[in-house]
Amino acid sequence: MAQINKSSFDFLNQLTENNNRDWFNENKPWYQDEHLNATDFAEAMLQGLKEHDDITTVSGKKSMMRVYRDVRFSKDKSPYNPRWAGSFSRQKPHLRGGYYFHLKPGQTVIGGGFYGPVPEDLKLIRDQIAQDDQPLRSVLNDPAFKKVFGALQGEQVKTAPKGFDKEHPAIDLLRHKSMYVFRDFSDKEVLSPNFLKEALSTFVALRPFFDVMTEYLTTDLNGLSRID
Repeated sequence: MAQINKSSFDFLNQLTENNNRDWFNENKPWYQDEHLNATDFAEAMLQGLKEHDDITTVSGKKSMMRVYRDVRFSKDKSPYNPRWAGSFSRQKPHLRGGYYFHLKPGQTVIGGGFYGPVPEDLKLIRDQIAQDDQPLRSVLNDPAFKKVFGALQGEQVKTAPKGFDKEHPAIDLLRHKSMYVFRDFSDKEVLSPNFLKEALSTFVALRPFFDVMTEYLTTDLNGLSRID
């Protein structure tokens, strides 16, 4: 069974302390070895996830985000992002939501959701919630879901979105501009042989959330399909 090597986190720790091109170039073979380990793990997650969902991401390698940072508009000019991260896409337009993984010493999360939906989708999500928030609220308040993920996360507007009353009973959900949930993992959990199983069970636990949001995004306010 695929497993994240301890040396993989050792590399990320060293990269955090030596985030410069000279060190990286000198240790390029080490990076390549550990990147391959993370890619193999991503491939194992992908294959396991495909047993539960319709995924369009073609390979673990394609799911991976680059280690190189775009520093053009950032005050932080560190050239590398010391983590292994990536995402898996569901079959659109019938299935909505995306899976995400971020493996980093002390900061590993597995989860997913809706990060920065396009304005049309965000408006529809809000209209659906304003009309009936109970399907989504039932998922978020389910004890089993809360045990895995805790509370809903995501950037929010400060008061109320344009066109919505700040006193609306579902304003706590309507304020969201993004909606996602994560499960935190300790380094010990990430480096254990059982981590692949736990990562996959976490992805599967997202499905009730995805199912409700997909219903919101693929039907109009009358419950009729918006997909041709």
